[in-house]
Amino acid sequence: MTRDEITAYILDVYGVTPDAPWANDPEDVVFRHENNRKWFALLMTIPKKRIGLEGDEPIDVVNMKCDPVLLGSLLMEKGFFPAYHMNKDKWITAALDGSADDDRIRFVLDFSFEATSVHIKRKKK
Repeated sequence: MTRDEITAYILDVYGVTPDAPWANDPEDVVFRHENNRKWFALLMTIPKKRIGLEGDEPIDVVNMKCDPVLLGSLLMEKGFFPAYHMNKDKWITAALDGSADDDRIRFVLDFSFEATSVHIKRKKK
């Protein structure tokens, strides 16, 4: 997936547009729920070396909340890395350079969206 493809997917599936909260990095955007303002994805451009790749060239990545049980297996897949600048136990980074499987990125995005949404708690009887 590319930056544009993931942005289009998020708009199409979740109806969410990007929010650029950092004036000095307007290309780095977050996607958040309207009702609780929680982030479910962070799209940014960083130097490759920040995620353990060779070189200083920029790479687009997306950070997503991830099930801790799934995290270990995802990190063994091409294109997935420990979360850059986030909690590495609950978030994961996917490279948007074609190395990570598109369906897998969409799967994790779906999890991230659900995991950060408002859940209604039922009263115990």
